[in-house]
Amino acid sequence: MNQIEKKIYDIVKRNPRLKLAMRNIYQSIFDLIPDKENYFAYPQTIREGYFFGFHDRSPFSADEQYLLAHKVLIPLHMPQKGEGVGIGFWKDNEEYTQIDVSYGWNYHKGCRLQWLGSSSDCFAYNTMENEIPFAYLYSISKKKKSKIDYPIDTISPDGKYATSFSYERLNEMMPGYGYCCKDGGYLDSCAPSDTGLYLVDLKNNSRKLIYSLEQLFQIQPVPSMTGAKHYVTHTQFSPDGQYISFLHRWTFDDPNKRYTRMLTCRLDGSNLCISPTSGMVSHYVWDEPHGLLAYCQVDGIDGHYLLGNHEMKNPRRVAPELNSDGHQSYITGSDSFVTDTYPDRRRYAKIYRVDLNSGQAEKIVEVKSPKQYQSPDCYHHWACDLHPRVSPSGKWLCFDTVCTGKRALCIMNIEGPN
Repeated sequence: MNQIEKKIYDIVKRNPRLKLAMRNIYQSIFDLIPDKENYFAYPQTIREGYFFGFHDRSPFSADEQYLLAHKVLIPLHMPQKGEGVGIGFWKDNEEYTQIDVSYGWNYHKGCRLQWLGSSSDCFAYNTMENEIPFAYLYSISKKKKSKIDYPIDTISPDGKYATSFSYERLNEMMPGYGYCCKDGGYLDSCAPSDTGLYLVDLKNNSRKLIYSLEQLFQIQPVPSMTGAKHYVTHTQFSPDGQYISFLHRWTFDDPNKRYTRMLTCRLDGSNLCISPTSGMVSHYVWDEPHGLLAYCQVDGIDGHYLLGNHEMKNPRRVAPELNSDGHQSYITGSDSFVTDTYPDRRRYAKIYRVDLNSGQAEKIVEVKSPKQYQSPDCYHHWACDLHPRVSPSGKWLCFDTVCTGKRALCIMNIEGPN
């Protein structure tokens, strides 16, 4: 955003409906200007009809032979009960192999399709039957799946554990990110004691409640929590598997207007730490040498902040010129990360490669997001965020796009020549 756009945004962001209306009018005016060409800094492959989902998981297997993806099976509308998404993969440059259809999914996080730890053979995904969500583990070599009785969010680096929460409650409080399901979300309660953050033991197919929403509400409460509806989302494991990070959010009648803090704890719930943020954390990732990187607000200033380890002390803002929200992914073996932007006034979204030391941001992608992929409201949330994701070696960049007019998966070799 330029300086004028940023000042206006900071004024209207406290009123989500006004912000949305002004954005729509502003972009509609610039729709009168002819489109420019999409920009890619490196050669790319675009596979129409597929997408992966969120930025916090990599679709690449550890050996980078396989690439996971969802296959679009429905027209552009919010997934309805009984409407599925294809689950499958590519191996090298062979044909896409579809192994199943998931009925527990959304456009932004898919069905949480992800590899089981560092495995290049087994992956996991959520689905649903009779409105009850659960997960499957699938072995490529055995062509066999096994059931986990609970939906998962993120799997630990060693493949032994997963995080979980109520997708029913998430769907109610943050439409477009949960599922139309029944999983004990206690929707009539603001901060129930019987649901919250879970740890799932994948070997024993069991789970335990680490923190209930009632407990989270009682830990260092702030005035805005009173009378609000609380929920958990965006969970991750630290690279060493010792800690879980998660977003504790609360909202009132408008799901667009929410408050957030990030917390970390050990797998048993001990050593709980709360982020030094001021009411807003949107997206974040972990990295072994660099720790937590989040787009958040610290002392009233939005930006990308390096928070360090699980204690999240001494946050440092990086790349101040990137003053709008983005989804980050570290580039393995480097002091850099990639992050995207939402569509600008001309509906172009960008991906930048950012140096953590200098803060320099290099634009490597700029692509059009056609108007039909603009979410009308939070209850019709079908927009396609780029969600850049990097392969384990740091060689490949993968992101979702609608620059061809169809939802598609784009793969780029970011080590290749310009």
